Amino acid sequence: MTSPHDVGFSVRPVGVVASSRLRPVDDDWADVAATITLLPPFGPSSLAGLEEFSHVEVVFLFHGVDPDAITTGTRRPRGNPQWPEVGIFAQRAKDRPNRIGLSTCELLAVHDATLEVRALDAIDGTPVLDIKPYMVEFAPRQAVRQPRWSHELMAGYF
Repeated sequence: MTSPHDVGFSVRPVGVVASSRLRPVDDDWADVAATITLLPPFGPSSLAGLEEFSHVEVVFLFHGVDPDAITTGTRRPRGNPQWPEVGIFAQRAKDRPNRIGLSTCELLAVHDATLEVRALDAIDGTPVLDIKPYMVEFAPRQAVRQPRWSHELMAGYF
């Protein structure tokens, strides 16, 4: 008998990103504007009310990562020898087991079945798996803790 944890799953994109970024560059995403256009059967009614939110969380597929190149163990973030080896789940690298990305970005506008966003760190053609409004109540309710190397890594990201 197969365990439910051994069964794969499938998802289908709900939209696609259009961006001036054609390659996954590690830094300078803050001013990158992009659009997310919904794919059928999703349309304008799927976005009704979303314009009242300032930010959205976008779940997407790192479609440019070769599935054979994913990391399951430890590695140095960005290959930097000054940073510690940490497990793939202790970093936000694109070559993760299911190639799933998550970004919180500013929602600039909603037009029909298209969102205009800023600071979405996904490249042109990226399949979008889900879109959620960002709600403060889902943010951490306690102080956030993270290691020094992660602040160094993120210094130029946004």
